[in-house]
Amino acid sequence: MGTSGNVSGKVFLIGAGPGAPDLLTIRAARIIAAADILFYDALVNPEIVALATRAEKVPVGKRHARYSTAQTFINKRLVDAAQRHATVVRLKGGDPLMFARAQEELDALAAAGIEVEIVSGITAALAAGAALGVSLTQRGVSRNVTFVTPRVGKDEAVSDWATSVLAADTAVIYMGAGEAQSIADTLIRRGLPADRPVALVENASLPDEARHLARLDKLGALANRLGSGPAIIVLGEVLRGLGNTSAQTLPDVPGDVWRQA
Repeated sequence: MGTSGNVSGKVFLIGAGPGAPDLLTIRAARIIAAADILFYDALVNPEIVALATRAEKVPVGKRHARYSTAQTFINKRLVDAAQRHATVVRLKGGDPLMFARAQEELDALAAAGIEVEIVSGITAALAAGAALGVSLTQRGVSRNVTFVTPRVGKDEAVSDWATSVLAADTAVIYMGAGEAQSIADTLIRRGLPADRPVALVENASLPDEARHLARLDKLGALANRLGSGPAIIVLGEVLRGLGNTSAQTLPDVPGDVWRQA
């Protein structure tokens, strides 16, 4: 039910998960169904948005190299909405605290004195591991995992993401498919073996999910095989032996491709 006058609404920052509607948490589904107004990202599955049967629905998506809603505008819309509505939902793909600029929204809402609750979602890295059928941590192989992105915003300093990848047993690179060749060149130049196994998972958890496996030095060519769906890069020895490759070698070409049945 909408409200007016003094601030009385509550904002829920909700993770929609990696894509499949049935990976949404029960708590998230309950709150979305009760929403008065819902602000949702471009990658959120329409079936999840449709759960907000009684809400005003506002798209505020961001996609690389496409028209995007300014973050300051989103912040203001959330504050304004909480002054008019009891239940405001900000729906983000994956988990709201993972490369989703949630802190900027949290800070804006806190400054306005608005109550916020965060509802976790499954992040893309975990969905990618599930799609590949491989544990991102493995005893004797991988005791740590790093999540990075090479993407930086306008007027931001360049990120030294590569240092974290070089130090990790397993690395998951978000929002990197469009820079795949540069990522591979940087890592190899800084000492990572050219034959390190790498996978690209596109549309993780969805019916058109695709999983591609190759060596690091073939990552750029691998990325050229992608469609228009969101993709995530997984890098590490945990991948060795996947697909039709042996435990010792990986193909010299962008090799094995699986598709979910």
